[in-house]
Amino acid sequence: MESIQSNKINLSKKKILLRLDLNVPLKNGKITDTNRIDKIIPTIQFLLKKNSKIIIISHVGRPKGKKVSSLSLKPICEIISKKINEKVSFIDKDLKTLSNKNIFTTEKENIVMLENLRFYEGEEKNNKEFAKKLASFGEIYVNDAFSCSHRSHASVVEIASLLPSFSGIQLNSEINALKKITSQIEKPITCIIGGSKISTKIGVIKNLIKKFDNMVVVGGMANNILKFQGIKIGKSIYEKNFDQIVKEIFSYSQKFNCKILIPEDVIIGKNVDGKGSLKSLDKVEEDEMILDIGPITTEKINKTIDSSKTVLWNGPAGYFENSNFEKGSLEIAKKISENTKKNKIYSVAGGGDTVAIINKYKMMKDFNFVSTAGGAFLEFLEGKVLPGIKALE
Repeated sequence: MESIQSNKINLSKKKILLRLDLNVPLKNGKITDTNRIDKIIPTIQFLLKKNSKIIIISHVGRPKGKKVSSLSLKPICEIISKKINEKVSFIDKDLKTLSNKNIFTTEKENIVMLENLRFYEGEEKNNKEFAKKLASFGEIYVNDAFSCSHRSHASVVEIASLLPSFSGIQLNSEINALKKITSQIEKPITCIIGGSKISTKIGVIKNLIKKFDNMVVVGGMANNILKFQGIKIGKSIYEKNFDQIVKEIFSYSQKFNCKILIPEDVIIGKNVDGKGSLKSLDKVEEDEMILDIGPITTEKINKTIDSSKTVLWNGPAGYFENSNFEKGSLEIAKKISENTKKNKIYSVAGGGDTVAIINKYKMMKDFNFVSTAGGAFLEFLEGKVLPGIKALE
């Protein structure tokens, strides 16, 4: 996989098809979180300095092959234009009617954006003819959408066989950061894994437990383990029929000498919108929900982070959307941030909720790397080969 930063490539005056992931949250036509946009600005600026002609291609939402006006990329185009202080022309014409001759209307025009690729059925079907149409607009293809690279879509996979293809700056950053915690590990290494469903992350746990020294399980996922151990969890969320998987996790941990940490004290509530109170695990009532970790658990996690050289964090410790149940996640974020700034650890965080937590506490710059990818992040950690990365290789 070769990067656009390689000195071997002549990018001057070349038409670059730049695949980005601009799937940002939109509310009434306004962007509520610009993280994904901010991360790809360096690639755009790099290509502009190389005198390239840039054609941005991306998607937003799930329009399922139909034009949906509320999922237009136009407001995103306008934000990018402001951030790079350069005109970005928006082309909302049907791609089938376009030719490479009418993409750039003047010699001075350097950057354009095409409309949402998922308005076309061929995109998600990885259709060769659709990929050929996209490829006809450019001379070089650049994938800077790591978070889409687990998808076998036309603008991610098929197109790479039709043009000289390279990786973008952000995609390289993602892969390098993830390699540091999967193959170029500085031990001891700790994985803090949370969120609501154990089923979505079982592959990650099984793959990483062989390599990590500590696996901290928090959030709704921990409830499955607590229930398996015979601890009453009231009406807390958990997944049924997962006892065998929990058994496997403990079997793996013993085999590979990975210590598993689970909550020892918890913050409970009657419902997710209510107030919280601290309880030991043996005091949770039938009508109560476990919604955060308590101070004893937090202290143990902090000590584990202090004894680590590398930390991966994916998933909150509780229902952080309610400030009554955010303290566990906040304390984890603070400790990782503090140790990263002192160069005591190499820290990587990823996944939608984790990014939302870090954003909420304004700690984005305090981590070595924060991945905006969700599915691709988890699949890479599972050890899967991502179709979009394989296509570049």
